[in-house]
Amino acid sequence: MLLLAKLAALGVIIWFYMTANKTGEPPVKWAIIGLVGYLITWLLLDKTVAGPLSAMVAQNGLADFLIDQIPTLGGLAAAHFIRKKLLSNVNTAK
Repeated sequence: MLLLAKLAALGVIIWFYMTANKTGEPPVKWAIIGLVGYLITWLLLDKTVAGPLSAMVAQNGLADFLIDQIPTLGGLAAAHFIRKKLLSNVNTAK
């Protein structure tokens, strides 16, 4: 896992924890849900998209670096939608 992916995972944990704190929900539970969602998406995109594309452009360093960021961006997008769903569940319950 690249450094940027690890920093993004840490950011997701903090983002979900702080959001849960503001809404009065259990913050550790939300942080774990966010992290698991991010990691599952990251792993799936890494194995299915970034791996084969990286093999195609192995000689170009910049292209390889950019392709390696696709799983991170996908994981962040998944975390955004997971957070949105959790927030809608909170608003529906209140």
